[in-house]
Amino acid sequence: MKSVVATYAKRLLLITLAAGVLALVLFFVLPGTWFSPSVPFLFAFYYACSLLSFIMLSRSLQTKFSRFVSVFMLTTAVKLFLYISIMIIYAFINKKDAVPFLLNFFILYIVYTIFEVTQIIGLTKLSTSAGKMKHES
Repeated sequence: MKSVVATYAKRLLLITLAAGVLALVLFFVLPGTWFSPSVPFLFAFYYACSLLSFIMLSRSLQTKFSRFVSVFMLTTAVKLFLYISIMIIYAFINKKDAVPFLLNFFILYIVYTIFEVTQIIGLTKLSTSAGKMKHES
């Protein structure tokens, strides 16, 4: 399992770096009003949330399938609640930067969600083909 998490962390770092380079290029190409000064922190935030949820999900694959489903639903719900809370709090605290922040937050949400889903699908396929996941009867 450690190698699966290490591989995921490396891929996640590559996605984060690629998105960061793209954001840096777009920062110089697009008007400055499109970018929030909090973007570098958003990369770190999404990296940490994605890695933590993947670790929890990969551990749950060692048990029954129903456990994996429960952990998947729980991590998804917690992340959505956390993301919405951060967006609302930031928008109230920093009203001038609310629109660029929400736009940047949403774009990164899409990027990281697509990456997470593809990696989780690959992990579940790997686990079921290796017979690691126990199905309930």
